[in-house]
Amino acid sequence: MVKKKEEDDEPIDVKAIKDIADLPGIGKTTADKLKAAGMMDIMAVAVASPDILIDLTDMTKPTALKAIHAARLAIQIGFRTGEDFLKDRESTLKINTGSKALNELLGGGVETKAITEAFGEFGSGKSQLGFQLAVNVQTPVDKGGLGGQVVFIDTEGTFRPERIVQLAKAAGVDPIEVLRNIKVARAFSSDHQMLMIDKVDEAIRKDNLNVKLIIIDSLTSLFRSEFAGRGTLADRQQKLNKHLHTMQRLADTHNLAIFVTNQVMANPAIFFGNPTQPIGGHIVGHASTYRLYLRKSKGEKRIARLIDSPHLPEGEAVFKVTAEGIRDEE
Repeated sequence: MVKKKEEDDEPIDVKAIKDIADLPGIGKTTADKLKAAGMMDIMAVAVASPDILIDLTDMTKPTALKAIHAARLAIQIGFRTGEDFLKDRESTLKINTGSKALNELLGGGVETKAITEAFGEFGSGKSQLGFQLAVNVQTPVDKGGLGGQVVFIDTEGTFRPERIVQLAKAAGVDPIEVLRNIKVARAFSSDHQMLMIDKVDEAIRKDNLNVKLIIIDSLTSLFRSEFAGRGTLADRQQKLNKHLHTMQRLADTHNLAIFVTNQVMANPAIFFGNPTQPIGGHIVGHASTYRLYLRKSKGEKRIARLIDSPHLPEGEAVFKVTAEGIRDEE
């Protein structure tokens, strides 16, 4: 299959394009620059603007346009039918949360190719749910897992291997093997956090990691501390938006699940109803596929409310945070 951009252009052999380096005008050195900036595949080039390629590689505009044109031919960007998307949905998988009620609320569990956000006050069970998912995703599919590895990005110093050991023993799996399959990175700044997400794609492709779950605990903590005041709000939201879109692309590309926790704040302007609101505003709200509001109840009991989903109704589920992990209310 050979196509031409213009009559006087050299033909583009679409079948020969397997990597960014195969695109016309992009050699290994330029491809390495693009990949270092997070543009890991042909799709990233196809949807990029010429100015972005020029800024990243110093190539000329005609070269950038030709590379983008060839990338679009290679992946055949265009319209698809709803039936095609229905078939794609069949490849999505679910991770068991440990609670049947919570699974049902989420339509079967935490979904791949999606960002699931859990927000709530301290002690509401956000981190505990993340720990449980980190263990459960490693179990076989017939036991509610995906038999995959985990990337845990810790922004608040909350990761506790002792808790993972406790949960693994309760699940009847080898705790040391479970810990080996969790790749933990402590992020110290928002840029560091974003870099860690960029590194995940590289690790999956180059190191053949079977990552099926990415956990960020918490998503907004570092952004919140670094961008203080209304004057920095626009910059913060712009960075958050880019970060979330990178995560969604990662989830779509590798059919993995992303679970993020989020902090909350109290809105003093609300006199009636619940003043608790998640950090990140509309940017996080629109980017999250599923939004769970967690709140404490009596003792071990927690209440989860699904407040946003593309296809599931709003609802609530009651579960417990026990020494053995996330469990149903008896």
